[in-house]
Amino acid sequence: MAKEFPVPPVVFTPSTPTHRRHPAPGVGASPPPAFAPPRPSTSSAANPLPFMSFDVSAAAASSSSAPPLYAGPIGVGGSGASFEDEPPLLEELGINTRQIWRKTISILHPLRSADPSLHADADLSGPFLFLLSFGLFQLLAGKFHFGIVLGWVTVASLFLYFVFSMLSGGRRGDLDLYRCVSLVGYCMLPMVIFSAVSLFLPRGGGLIFGVGMAFVLWSTRVCTKLLAELASSGDEHRGLIAYACWLVYMLFSLLVIF
Repeated sequence: MAKEFPVPPVVFTPSTPTHRRHPAPGVGASPPPAFAPPRPSTSSAANPLPFMSFDVSAAAASSSSAPPLYAGPIGVGGSGASFEDEPPLLEELGINTRQIWRKTISILHPLRSADPSLHADADLSGPFLFLLSFGLFQLLAGKFHFGIVLGWVTVASLFLYFVFSMLSGGRRGDLDLYRCVSLVGYCMLPMVIFSAVSLFLPRGGGLIFGVGMAFVLWSTRVCTKLLAELASSGDEHRGLIAYACWLVYMLFSLLVIF
């Protein structure tokens, strides 16, 4: 037997919703939400991107009125030397092209004695140029001898400097190691010419040996003359100096021949 329980009736009464409704247009102005961006003003209404706005005429006027970056000579307050007064780059590096040319001309003449006063001012720019040319001509002959040439010149300069130290007993005059390297390098000019001429001579014949010996004697004579003049006791041992120079340049001629 089922038992019935009295259930009270449920009545739904209309009530105001808990959420907030947007007001109808024209009824009332509500404040903008917190995340809404600010509205552009009337002055920037014509430009949709106000952060990219600029005035071309104002920028041109400001740039024309600004002082130039370089208003005069170098220095504080306009004092100092201008760019026109700057020395050439080669002169700043210590490379005297006229001096190199005069030394080259003094060695090029096979019968005229080289001027020792020109070679008293030693430099390594001319010798480096001659050694580079010697290596390039050897490269045209199929031989890569750049490192060998530089090494041999260094060893030859040390050898001649040691020979002078032993012969003179410490009295080397104006001949130091730097000047000795300069003289050996400048006297390589006949060997450079021989390296260029050997490209047109037959290999293995007596002709190239005869031509090589002539260029060796040329280099030996010039180098001996310069070393004897710049050293204080060079005239006393000219024969020994010539023999040492002959050995040095004979090695370079053999490098060209073989």
